[in-house]
Amino acid sequence: MRSRWRIVLDRIRQFERRELQALRHWLAETNNLVHLSILLLVPLVIGLVTALANVVGSLSFLLYPPLASGAYTLFANPEGKYASPLRFVGGLTVGAACGWAAVVVASALFYAPQSGEIHAVGAALSIFLTGVVTWGLDIEEPAAFSTALLTLFVYSQIDNPELYVMSIAASSGLVALAFAGWRRLIYEQRARYLYESTRGDDHVLVPMRGDTAAETAMLGARLAAAHRAGKVVLLDIVDDEQVARAERSLLRDHGETRLVSTETTGELLDSEGRDPLDSLGGGEVVSGAVSTLEARANRIETQVGVPCEVVVATESGDAAQTVVQTAHEANCDLVATPYETHRGTVTQFIRDLFGSDIDVLAHRSRDGRTRWRRILVPVRGPGGVATSMVDFATRLAGKTGQVSVGTCISNSRERRAAEERLANLVETFDGNIETRVSQTQIETFLTRHDHEYDLILLGASQDRSAASRFISPPTFERIDNDAIDTDVAIVDRN
Repeated sequence: MRSRWRIVLDRIRQFERRELQALRHWLAETNNLVHLSILLLVPLVIGLVTALANVVGSLSFLLYPPLASGAYTLFANPEGKYASPLRFVGGLTVGAACGWAAVVVASALFYAPQSGEIHAVGAALSIFLTGVVTWGLDIEEPAAFSTALLTLFVYSQIDNPELYVMSIAASSGLVALAFAGWRRLIYEQRARYLYESTRGDDHVLVPMRGDTAAETAMLGARLAAAHRAGKVVLLDIVDDEQVARAERSLLRDHGETRLVSTETTGELLDSEGRDPLDSLGGGEVVSGAVSTLEARANRIETQVGVPCEVVVATESGDAAQTVVQTAHEANCDLVATPYETHRGTVTQFIRDLFGSDIDVLAHRSRDGRTRWRRILVPVRGPGGVATSMVDFATRLAGKTGQVSVGTCISNSRERRAAEERLANLVETFDGNIETRVSQTQIETFLTRHDHEYDLILLGASQDRSAASRFISPPTFERIDNDAIDTDVAIVDRN
């Protein structure tokens, strides 16, 4: 019975985690976060102002229409021209004051105000004064013209219209204060709360596979070095347990304190006290492998300044599973592996890593580069993978590098929306970042501009459905690797 309840509880927890993850990904798109904030915060702020108004004294309901429209303008475009608390308060207050002044002047020169009557001259003069004053003070605010006209009506209804002007100033100040707090504590910090990549991926495991493992290890080290708690773990996978134990033993004999092992080691001696690897001719191979690991670890610590550890594991028949298991045991949250292909297609090893439960970066080194200053990040739109790629790019480029975040469109009508998406994506990151929108195919865009960059970061598209990937394969599978004359890294968030 207990086991059944445990299974049910585990499934409920898995469902909750999936739902929370889906909600986080949905909120990671800036437009969704903004619209949700409007739905929740604007009614709350207007309700608070109404409650305070009822406590302080009786105010005209005409206070609220310009206040509500102005509040929506603030929250709907928090980076726009009108997203200034001072402009918001000043514009609404100046509009009300100009309406008050216009009706006083017009009634003195042209007409005698009567209850319920709005004179055309007063209305025209209020709009004119509002336009002149807000333009001159550079506090143009659409809602200011609403308060200017409404003041004329208030003037004809109550004996003290100056109370309306004061109430506009006070209530707009409360709304502006709420907006400033939301923008500073939530909107501008959304990367901290919603984008997991900005907090993690600082412990990097690098399988030492292929001829370009050293370059991939340097890439992983520079990613890890961006965080104070960063570290790199070099993984050497061997297919024989005796060889693995021999490498671990030799590393300890060399005084190698970086060695990390999750397995117990015993004496590598046969019944006559000899090393069985010597009889197999494997002693020199083990010694050479250990020397290579030590040299690469020392190079990383010297050039990058990030701690580097070494793991020697025995392959249990599935290399990808061995890598993932080792990453969990070594407390690593990112696997940076050399990119591998076989007959022009991605190897099963890479596909299995992309299908695992850990973040993966597959790096294809072109010219042995170990420093990446100019980085291109093509994206389809906002999301977890796009955010991770921009985060990785800013880490690698540093303060002096250049990051370009681009997208491709099919026609000119999509340009404005594409530019807005890119702006929302990059505005939470520090660094020298530019955005590019190209009306061309992604393959053409990459081959045309690859020589301008040291590295191109691409998404693995694992967040798309299998049907979607079948109809439109991921970009890294569609491009000709030989046609891209620079380093390429494929990023997969799991």
